[in-house]
Amino acid sequence: MQIHPLITESDELADLCERLAKSEFVCVDTEFMRENTYYPLLCLVQVGNEHEAAAIDPLAEGLDLTPLLELLTDNDEVLKIFHAGGQDVEIIYNLTGKTPFPIFDTQIAMMAISQSEQIGYANLVESWLGITVDKGARFTDWSRRPLTERQIEYAIGDVTYLAKIFPKILKKLIKTDRGHWLNAEMEKLADPANYANDLDTAWHRIRAPGRNPAVLGRLKALAAWRETEAQDKDIPRGRIIRDETLADVASHPPKTQADLAKVRGLSQAWKDNDIGRRLMKVLKNAEPLSPDEMPDKPKRGAPLGKEGALVADLLKLLLKIRAREIDVASRLLTKSDEMEALAAGVRKLPILEGWRYEVFGKDALELVEGRLAFAVEHGRLKMTRIDGVAAVAAAENTAGAAAAQ
Repeated sequence: MQIHPLITESDELADLCERLAKSEFVCVDTEFMRENTYYPLLCLVQVGNEHEAAAIDPLAEGLDLTPLLELLTDNDEVLKIFHAGGQDVEIIYNLTGKTPFPIFDTQIAMMAISQSEQIGYANLVESWLGITVDKGARFTDWSRRPLTERQIEYAIGDVTYLAKIFPKILKKLIKTDRGHWLNAEMEKLADPANYANDLDTAWHRIRAPGRNPAVLGRLKALAAWRETEAQDKDIPRGRIIRDETLADVASHPPKTQADLAKVRGLSQAWKDNDIGRRLMKVLKNAEPLSPDEMPDKPKRGAPLGKEGALVADLLKLLLKIRAREIDVASRLLTKSDEMEALAAGVRKLPILEGWRYEVFGKDALELVEGRLAFAVEHGRLKMTRIDGVAAVAAAENTAGAAAAQ
């Protein structure tokens, strides 16, 4: 594989992107700093395929990134490969208003062919290539110039290794016929709505304190105000006010600006400074959340109660067994709240649709309805099906126990 010197000139970048545009796939990674700014500061971009790789310096004076951004967002013929690419995609979206497509994330893909929930890049390289990645440069200041050779070598390794690993993962996905399991996950990663900075929906990222329209209305107004303050000052939103403090102010709004000094998480200065006055103005003008903006109620059936909780625990045990049997990450199949909803009687769930129903949901439903049971054979836990009268009796016992509480 050819490794190019650090690219700092526009014509070099244009030539590279022209060649990569003819590839079936291009691996992408970024290095950035976001500790002190509202938007992540892009410091380095690494791209490559099976033949060549390069690091690109977006901080180089006069460098035109247009060919690179067009390759990533406007070329539908080239598959873009990332590992844990959410933040990389966010940066590209911030620069272009678009997301890379089509897209493939090796961290997500590993969930379909192993029990790895969130495998790190170093562990991915170790497991597929037997190579130990030098992590020494990982936490360096990528904004400082000049970059060292060690930094550049470390950064380019993120795409050169990925270019070798991706075909192996793809081969296994094809062999196991699990590629379609990942369609929805990859679409979610590439959905621009996940990265749009909409002031009206900024409050969604904060854990909502209940379902009181007045409280949620204040939370919505405060979250939008915080985004504007952070953008104007170009600092992380948490430097303005932390999520938990914002939620607390929405739930228990101070009556006067002087009362801000009593709010945990705010300094004494807020009782008479300009930002405190702006916050109080936002609280005064906040309106209750409209009915169409209210968050959906969680999908629940009857209250679980103690016995119903035991049924949910059995479903979680079944999930562990099935994930181990078919070598898949349990989180790709379902989540705890979905199993609790199934145990409580909810039947319109993702777990009961498509491939998830075939590989796990069908058995989960049979367990809840008394047609499946646990057994021990030769010291190993296994599943056994119950037929006829025994199944009816088991289902009645399960349903009765869940409703008894």
